[in-house]
Amino acid sequence: MSENADDLEQTLMLAAAAADSRQYEEEQRPGSVSPEPQLTSNASTDISYYNSTKDPEEVTNKANENTTDYESSPVSKPSRTKKKLEDVKDEKPVRKHIKTDYDDSCSPHNNKLAETASDSSHAQVVATHYNLIEEKGLDERSKSRIVHMRNFHNWIKSMLINEYLTKIKDSKKQHNPPIRVHDMCCGKGGDLQKWKIGNITHLICSDIAEVSLEHCKQRYADMKRRSQNDRRGNIFSMEIVPGDAGKIRLREKYKDPSIKLDLVSCQFAFHYSFESLSQAECMMKNASECLLPGGFFIGTMPDSNEIIARAKKSSITGSFGNAVLEVSLEFDVNKPPLFGGKYNFQLDGVVNCPEFLVHFPVFVKLAKKFGLKLVKKEKFMDFFERVKNEGRQLLTNMRALESYPPNEGCTLVGDASGDYLHAEEFVQKEARDSGKIGTLSKSEWEVSSLYLTFVFEKVKSTWNADGTPCYDI
Repeated sequence: MSENADDLEQTLMLAAAAADSRQYEEEQRPGSVSPEPQLTSNASTDISYYNSTKDPEEVTNKANENTTDYESSPVSKPSRTKKKLEDVKDEKPVRKHIKTDYDDSCSPHNNKLAETASDSSHAQVVATHYNLIEEKGLDERSKSRIVHMRNFHNWIKSMLINEYLTKIKDSKKQHNPPIRVHDMCCGKGGDLQKWKIGNITHLICSDIAEVSLEHCKQRYADMKRRSQNDRRGNIFSMEIVPGDAGKIRLREKYKDPSIKLDLVSCQFAFHYSFESLSQAECMMKNASECLLPGGFFIGTMPDSNEIIARAKKSSITGSFGNAVLEVSLEFDVNKPPLFGGKYNFQLDGVVNCPEFLVHFPVFVKLAKKFGLKLVKKEKFMDFFERVKNEGRQLLTNMRALESYPPNEGCTLVGDASGDYLHAEEFVQKEARDSGKIGTLSKSEWEVSSLYLTFVFEKVKSTWNADGTPCYDI
């Protein structure tokens, strides 16, 4: 291993140890209680709607004015910087550790990084959170305050998935090439229709929440039955893999562990693994190790720069929000850690689930360790601007935008007095014949602009010349 790789590994190990120590000290402090999320009545950023005539970069970066970029700023680092990597490995843990499957299979250096008790409890919190989310019908979902935002996020995923399935097919230069995909952290199978439209061959669906996987399995069965009844040909084959992608080697549960994948998709989920270095490494390995060279790892996640910027601008220390969102940080906003940067995220009154800040440069370096090269990182704003013309009809079909002014007999989902000033201004400025535009309410856009898309390409082969699987760092 190169000297630079050693330096990176030491930095990550020390940061993980420091995060573990900080969390332990916090738990031992008398009367230590996580602060209640607080809602600020003032929008922490003045975010304009994306149909504004202003420059997209100017609009997107308003939250960063007079703030320091989290990705380029100093982060909270351990005070024990003079320790060697071996010292950290041999040091006694600050609390009892539990041996897990990760020890032997997911650590790239087989260094026995163990799962902590808090890791286990948080994984259970996440699984329980998603298992308890009630399955709602289309009519019920359409009544949600954030229905258009959810549809907009679904549109983002559709466009992202289609873009890279198309690239993969074009690179194969054959008619209907076999396409194998892993939908990591698939939830209830919300993207199954996207894979069907993409005409893939085989799909692996993995998730920590087994109840969600049962819903996914049922959705697939319904899709398969409809496909056969409509004589539209065979749908892709699918296998279900239960398990925590941040704790176990998923490959060992595949029907064919030697499978070579073209695409791995992880939507709104990778940030959960940034509770610790060990979990982030394990999840990255699960994303990478079965990908063919030239294959892609794509996904969406919260934008840590945006979270930090809004928290700093908020009048309430460590918290920000609006009519549909509450975010409460459990770390010093001026010293965000590399791992374990916990915050509570509550959306539209739904019970909140703890999430973790992703320091994107570390995310990129971890990916590089596992043979992945960053291709593109785009804020939702920028992604929309790039593909909106191509996806205009799909925006309409998916009801991803709300009509303003509302159609006869319809009501706006947001506060008519304050959530649509941007839309009113745009309509008047453009003087459109129809007098209508598609929009999101200001509150919804303030949530959507917290996210980004990412794309990595597999550039390092993890297979021997004879086709047998091999992975060595």
